Amino acid sequence: MIGLTSLTIKRTLATNAIFSSTNANKLLQTALTTKDPITTWTREDVSSLFSLPLNDLLFYSQVQHRQHHNPSEIQLCTLLSIKTGGCTEDCKYCSQSSHNDTGLKATKLLDLDTVFEKAKIAKANNSTRFCMGSAWREMKGRKSALKKIGDMVKKINDELGMETCVTLGMINDEQIKELKDSGLTAYNHNIDTSRSHYKNVISTRSYDDRLRTIKSVNDAGVKVCSGGILGMGETVDDHIDFLHTLSTMEKHPESLPINKLIAIKGTPIEEELKTKYKERKLSLDNILRVICTARLLMPKSIIRLAAGRYTMKEHEQLLCFSAGVNAIFTGEKMLTTMCTGWDEDIAMLKKWGYVPMEAFKKTDPKTDLNVIYNDTKITLLQKAEEEKEKTLAI
Repeated sequence: MIGLTSLTIKRTLATNAIFSSTNANKLLQTALTTKDPITTWTREDVSSLFSLPLNDLLFYSQVQHRQHHNPSEIQLCTLLSIKTGGCTEDCKYCSQSSHNDTGLKATKLLDLDTVFEKAKIAKANNSTRFCMGSAWREMKGRKSALKKIGDMVKKINDELGMETCVTLGMINDEQIKELKDSGLTAYNHNIDTSRSHYKNVISTRSYDDRLRTIKSVNDAGVKVCSGGILGMGETVDDHIDFLHTLSTMEKHPESLPINKLIAIKGTPIEEELKTKYKERKLSLDNILRVICTARLLMPKSIIRLAAGRYTMKEHEQLLCFSAGVNAIFTGEKMLTTMCTGWDEDIAMLKKWGYVPMEAFKKTDPKTDLNVIYNDTKITLLQKAEEEKEKTLAI
């Protein structure tokens, strides 16, 4: 058994010329002591937190993470492309767009048995959320396909006890209700980037179209999975605006995937990164700032390290976990790009003392954590219940 411990942390914020230490102190105190997630952050609030010295930002995001999550748990998620290629959207980063000459052959929707067998393999390898993606702009006129996907969701839920998530493009109130009735856990619809940079990446679907889809999912009572892609030539201001949009939604996303762009040959973004955006390189510290700030702003959300993780070294991934990431995508593929395999991920997690999160169960923090903030003691956590020690299945 893992017993409860009491952990007291004392930290004084270092002053820095690029922001007001008084304002930063106030924002941190608000973020770290709120009982309910805040959805009224201003753009200036987000910028102030994002601009903290990285050493402090990492520390406070870790404190926030340990208040709301068991820091030893990482959810393993597996993503399967159930319908590949032929999408009518013109997303400049996507190999599946019919506008981009990437050599990818379009396929039909996979059948139920094929998808179920893939889900069984994922579960056998400790994945607890099975995600299914189709290369469609929207679900309008796809009544038959929607029913087939609903059957996939129901079978995986009922027979495997796994969480399910789908990403099918734009969806209306009636369609999301049908998926909910099938037992769908979450619906993924990324905002991708900031509103201002979005128009440089996609023209066939508006930013507001994406927000409307997210609202439909929220209104239906299905969990929202929404995040974005880093490394598409965006600026620091775009990172801040991206986080501001997510953190001021009516309800914070239940899960927030952070993707690191893989520039696929034949996509317009691959060439633009060499020319138009050649001075805008995505660095590890940019990624960490986004993760840390997201954790401070959206304390209860599960932050998922998604596409592009296979390009990150082990110590870089560990820094992301420490900053607040508590889910990864693992398995055979991330739709059409490479993904770190299950065995490799299991070995890495075991090495660093992490265990897989169970399906439909995110346990409370293991410690009763108090923070002495600038000489004022603030009790931040409810006392967590004892939990049984879990071990990795190898």
